[in-house]
Amino acid sequence: MQRWWLFTVRGVFAVLFGLAALVWPGLTLLALIILWGAYAFFDGVMTLYLTLTHKEWPARWALGLIGVLGLVTGLIALFLPGITANALLLLIAAWALVTGVLQIVDAIRLRKVMTNEWFYVVTGALTVLLGIILITNPAAGALAFVITIGVFAILWGVVLVLFSLRLKRLSDGRARHAQRA
Repeated sequence: MQRWWLFTVRGVFAVLFGLAALVWPGLTLLALIILWGAYAFFDGVMTLYLTLTHKEWPARWALGLIGVLGLVTGLIALFLPGITANALLLLIAAWALVTGVLQIVDAIRLRKVMTNEWFYVVTGALTVLLGIILITNPAAGALAFVITIGVFAILWGVVLVLFSLRLKRLSDGRARHAQRA
């Protein structure tokens, strides 16, 4: 798990995105679309990089699908910012539901190579919860939408950073074990 730090980078960017959304709740929907699009695009690129360079990752297909989904939805948000708030809401909700389920599937596969993979399960569950909230309450105002996204991004980012630290410990443990052998 040499690339554990990529999960840290993803988590830090999620926290920064969430803080920006909470600090400036009066941002226009266009600004939110651009912020989220940039985040989803960056997250997709980082996840695809992980997929392509981490050959021993269990269920690489799930990680790759998460990356492609982030990349595509990020590009749609960046290049079609004039879509309606409801369309954006549904786009983000769909991304959250699919990404969350894939993260949970990926975490279950990780049980074969590590313990305490529950950090990654929690990120998946938080992502699914966000999707459910956004689908069940589409009439929420823009401010509630910004706050929901901001709080989710901070929680998700913190849990992703905690997961990365678990991966680092696993990596350090394997390195120490390899040195003894």
